[in-house]
Amino acid sequence: MMRAVVCRNATLEVVDRPAPDPGRGQVRLTVTRCGICGSDLHARTGCDQWADMASRVGYDRFARSSEPVVFGHEFTGEVAEHGPGTSRRLKEGTPVVALPMLRGADGVDLTGLSTHAPGGYAEQVLVEESLTMAVPNGLDPDVAAMTEPMAVAHHAVRRGEVGKGDTAIVIGCGPVGLGVVLMLKAQGVRTVVASDLSPDRRALATACGADVVVDPAERSPYEASPTRGGLASMADAFELAVGTKERLSLLDRLPLVDWSHAWRLGEALGAAPKHPVIFECVGVPGMIEDVLDGAPPFSRVVVVGVCVGVDRFTPAMGINKEIDLRFVFGYTPLEFRDTLHLLAEGRVDPRPMLTGTVGLDGVAAAFDALGGTGGDGIHHAKILVDPRSAVTTV
Repeated sequence: MMRAVVCRNATLEVVDRPAPDPGRGQVRLTVTRCGICGSDLHARTGCDQWADMASRVGYDRFARSSEPVVFGHEFTGEVAEHGPGTSRRLKEGTPVVALPMLRGADGVDLTGLSTHAPGGYAEQVLVEESLTMAVPNGLDPDVAAMTEPMAVAHHAVRRGEVGKGDTAIVIGCGPVGLGVVLMLKAQGVRTVVASDLSPDRRALATACGADVVVDPAERSPYEASPTRGGLASMADAFELAVGTKERLSLLDRLPLVDWSHAWRLGEALGAAPKHPVIFECVGVPGMIEDVLDGAPPFSRVVVVGVCVGVDRFTPAMGINKEIDLRFVFGYTPLEFRDTLHLLAEGRVDPRPMLTGTVGLDGVAAAFDALGGTGGDGIHHAKILVDPRSAVTTV
C-alpha cells in the first residue's frame, strides 16, 4: 500500500491506495518531489469543462470531477521496480525524471490528469521506461522536479523565435511567466520586460533575471522598453510605407534602376520594422484582447497561459496591427531532455521560483495558498510536494 492525495468532487484527501504495479515497458518510481501546477488548481474545480474540451481535440480519458484522480505531473523520483519487457538500463535507486505520459491498453494517458494514469501526489508513480531519463550531475530533487514546467517554458520560447537582440515582453509572473523569463535569459535575450500586478511576483521576476519589471497598473509594459527600430502605432506604419516609397522613387531617375529591386533587397537584408515578442502567461479571459490592444504593430504574441473557458477578442485588432498570434502546448521529448541538462549544468536556475514545500498532508493547504480556495496566490510561485515530509502548512 501507499499514501496518495486523491481529488474527487473538488475535495482533496490523503488515502491509502494499492502500490502501482508496472506493466509492460513501465517502471515504478518512488516519488521524491512533485510540483503543484496551475493546471492542477484549475482541474480541481474545472475537471468536467476541461474534459469536454479535451474530448473535442480527440482525448476522451481526461479525469471527470466524479472520478478519484491523483494529480501531479511535475515529478522526480528514484527507480523502484521494473516491469516486464524493460531493458533495466536504469538501476534501482537511480534518480530520474520522466515525461508524464503512460501507455495503457486503450492508448496513452496524461499522468496526473487521468484516472488511468495516477500522478505524483503520492509515494509512488508509474512511468514509461522509454520516457524516463537519469538525473545528471547529482542535481537536487527540488530542481530536478522543475524539469517538466521548465520544458513548457523552453518550448514556448522556441515557438517565439526570439533573437538575442529582440525585446521579449512577459505578461504575468506566475510560475509559467517566471519560467519563460529564465529560459529567455538562458537563450541570451538581452532585453526581457516582465509585467505583473503583484509586487512579490515582480520581485521574483527580477530574481529570475528580467531586465525591466513593471507594474501594469502604473506603466505599460509595451512602452517600458521600446523595441529599437520598431513602430509605436499603425500611423507610424503608414508613414513608413509612404516615406520609404517616396525615397526609393528617386532611384527611378537613374537608368536601368527600378525602386522595387531596392525594396526587395532591403527585405532580404532584414530591413523590415522590428517587433517585440510577447508571451501571454496569465491565462484568464480577456488577456488576449488586452494584449492585442496594447501590442505594437507586427508583434508576435505567444499564448502560454491556459484559459480553459470561452474567451473573446476582436480579430480586427489583430488584423489591423498584423499581429502574429501563436498558441503552445507542452514540449517534445527532446526539449524535455535539453531542459533537464540546462538545469543540471546550472545554465538555468529555477530556485528563486521555489517558495514552499509540503508533505502529502499539506497539499490541500498548498492549493489554498496558491489561490485554489480563498487564497490570492500572489505570494507563492512553485510549491513542491515531498511525500516523505510531515510538513502540513506552507
